[in-house]
Amino acid sequence: MRIAQHISDLIGGTPLVRLNSVVPDGAATVAAKIEYLSPGGSSKDRIAVKMIDAAEVSGQLRPGGTIVEPTSGNTGVGLALVAQRRGYRCVFVCPDKVSEDKRNVLRAYGAEVVVCPTAVPPADPDSYYSVSDRLVREIDGAWKPDQYANPEGPASHYATTGPEIWADTDGKVTHFVAGIGTGGTITGAGRYLKEVSGGRVRIIGADPEGSVYSGGAGRPYLVEGSARTSGRRPTTLRFPTRSSRCQTPTRST
Repeated sequence: MRIAQHISDLIGGTPLVRLNSVVPDGAATVAAKIEYLSPGGSSKDRIAVKMIDAAEVSGQLRPGGTIVEPTSGNTGVGLALVAQRRGYRCVFVCPDKVSEDKRNVLRAYGAEVVVCPTAVPPADPDSYYSVSDRLVREIDGAWKPDQYANPEGPASHYATTGPEIWADTDGKVTHFVAGIGTGGTITGAGRYLKEVSGGRVRIIGADPEGSVYSGGAGRPYLVEGSARTSGRRPTTLRFPTRSSRCQTPTRST
C-alpha cells in the first residue's frame, strides 16, 4: 500500500503546470512549479526538512529542543510541520507586516509567535533578527536554523527542486526563473540545472524594485516573500554563471 506515515513525508515532488496565456501560441513552453501543493504550502518545506536533519546529525538540535527562527511565515510553517512530528518546540519571531492569517497558521501547528516592528534596521534590539538571537540565548536547548545563512537551504533545492524540474521537462528546460527572496531556491536549483545541462540553462532572478539586491536601502512593502527589503543580504545567495536579474515594479507601504 502507498500510505505516507506523516504529512511531512509528502514534501517535494510538486508538479509543473503549463502557463497558456503568457506567451503567443508556439512561441515557447512556459511552466510553473506548483510549490503551494507541498504540505506546508510553499517551497520552504524543503529547506525545513534539510536544516532540521542536518542539525540533528550535528548535535545542534537535541531531543526536546526548541527551534527559534525569524520568519515571515512560510519557513516557520515548514519548520513547525516537521517539528510537530519530531517533538520540538517552536518559537517564531515575525515582523508585524506578516498577516494575522499567517500567524494563526503558525499557532495552529503549535508554534509560539513573537511579533516585532518591521520598520527598524536589522541591528536594532527590537528587530526580528535581534529578538530571535536574544531568545536563542535565553531558551535552554534552543537552536536557530538561520535560513539567511544556512547552506542546507540551497542544498535542499540542489537535491530536490532542480532534479525534479530537469526530470519533468525531459532535460529540455532552457531558462529557470525564480524570485530571489532568501536565495535558497535560485541558488540551489539554479546550480543543479547549470551543472546538469553543461551550462546551457540560463538562470533569471525576479527582484522587485527597491530591494537590497537592486541597490535599495530597504523599506516596508506590501508583497510578502519575494525580495529582501530589510537591509540584510543572505549569505545563502550565490548566482550561477550566466545568470541575470530582472526588476519588477512593486508598491511600498
